[in-house]
Amino acid sequence: MSRPGARDPHVPLATADVSTAADPKPRGQRPFARLVPALTIVSHTHATRIGERLLLHGLLAGREVTLSRNSPDFTRPGEPLGLPLGDPFMSRKPLLFAPAGEGIRLIPADGGRCTCAGEPLDRGREFGPEELARGIPLEFTGRVVLLLHLTALPEMDAPTSLGMVGESTSLRLIRRDIGRVADLDVPVLIRGETGTGKELVAQALHARSRRGGRFVSVNLGAIPKELAAAELFGSVRGAFTGAQRDRDGFFRAAEGGTLFLDEVGEASPEVQVMLLRVLETGELYPVGASTPVKTDVRLVAATDANLEAQISEGRFRAPLLHRLAGYEIHLPPLRERREDIGPLFLHFARQELEALGEAHHLTPSDPYAEPWLPAALAVRLLLHPWPGNIRQLRNVARQLVIGSRGQPCLELDPRLARELMLPVAPPSPVRAPEPEPTPEPTARRKSTEVGEPELLAALRAHGWDVKKAAQHLGIARSSIYDLIERSPSIRLAGDLGVEELIRCFHACQGDLDEMAKRLEVSKRALNRRVKELGLVPKHS
Repeated sequence: MSRPGARDPHVPLATADVSTAADPKPRGQRPFARLVPALTIVSHTHATRIGERLLLHGLLAGREVTLSRNSPDFTRPGEPLGLPLGDPFMSRKPLLFAPAGEGIRLIPADGGRCTCAGEPLDRGREFGPEELARGIPLEFTGRVVLLLHLTALPEMDAPTSLGMVGESTSLRLIRRDIGRVADLDVPVLIRGETGTGKELVAQALHARSRRGGRFVSVNLGAIPKELAAAELFGSVRGAFTGAQRDRDGFFRAAEGGTLFLDEVGEASPEVQVMLLRVLETGELYPVGASTPVKTDVRLVAATDANLEAQISEGRFRAPLLHRLAGYEIHLPPLRERREDIGPLFLHFARQELEALGEAHHLTPSDPYAEPWLPAALAVRLLLHPWPGNIRQLRNVARQLVIGSRGQPCLELDPRLARELMLPVAPPSPVRAPEPEPTPEPTARRKSTEVGEPELLAALRAHGWDVKKAAQHLGIARSSIYDLIERSPSIRLAGDLGVEELIRCFHACQGDLDEMAKRLEVSKRALNRRVKELGLVPKHS
């Protein structure tokens, strides 16, 4: 069940803001002016073309945009010249992308084979703003995969790659944040899930800073808590058993440079107090010393923990968070920057192919050859939730390349298929046109007369069918959404997170009826969410 348009957080396509496609903005961030619909290549006969894109500017002006094998040209971001898709199996007859309110309608060409997550689009389909924000995989003739998504127009003074692969809006915002704060002696806190590349951002900050010293990386979660203070701040002879000489810590090792503290949420109370003193005074006390030592270190910290929750539980000091977060940079999870998945996968796979001497697979001489990255596998990569983020994607790329050694195309073995978890749904039968909706009867009650217990009982009794529940309650169908909005204990299918959906799918073995019962949402809307993830549900 999806919420009505009034609840949709996305703004009209022609004036879409970057905040519709990214996590909450870091402090001080100015959003891009607008988002533009785009198509990015994820699978192609020439795998080196992965990452090229086409900006659909015409849709913002209310015009249709056509696409065929011969036009228009796809270009790599930052390069002026490009090429059409040119796949010999694609139709010469153009398909259409047309504006449709806040979304986009795709109208396939006659005879062209286009699917979305395994579902044929023979009759076309309209994609709403939520789907566009997530990114929509489109597969053509079983060979070419394009991702339909939203992207921000590039800024003329935007920083270059900084060693980071990808051109998503969120990644460009990160590069801009790095450019703004790198040359300032301000502590930086990098936040994001595990595997999102926090150390890479810290290295980019150091490389663009004015400091000529070393970059020292420390994972606080890997240091025994009883040794952490001595490891960080150093110690003097006799400070503890085994301290037979004075010892410099990581702060002294990073003198004049940058100290990167990963998993800062794991810092012990003792270390937190000592870090706070360093940030406030620029002085540290080696363990066992009575005289402070001046230090000149740029501190960059990172965490995947909820530090605010730790503060409320008394496990982290609020003043330390305020000091560490002189400037915050938020790294979005990979599943929220799907347009970067293809280029990142190509980057990691190319490294492995070059080591094996098989880089020629990326540029076959035969245009009729099967794509090195099969279309079905490309769609799986796009739809996988990537709980391990970029680190997990790198590992998958390595396993695929090594496991397919000597083969012209990547092959997905059963074990890795289970890890990716997302089998592509088989083509659905062509549905008959839905009958015209019958006029809604006049409401017999005011929605204000319906309490949350009565609303919940009606939804449960009618399998979360909004229309039937509204008729049962005697209120207008449009009013029931307002009631749901005001009821904190009631969720809709659109509110479910990816991880929760996948866990429930496997726990219920794909049984939609059981999933709808457990999650207490509409079976019809749940079926749509499940298919968007590429999962194959069981229908009763």
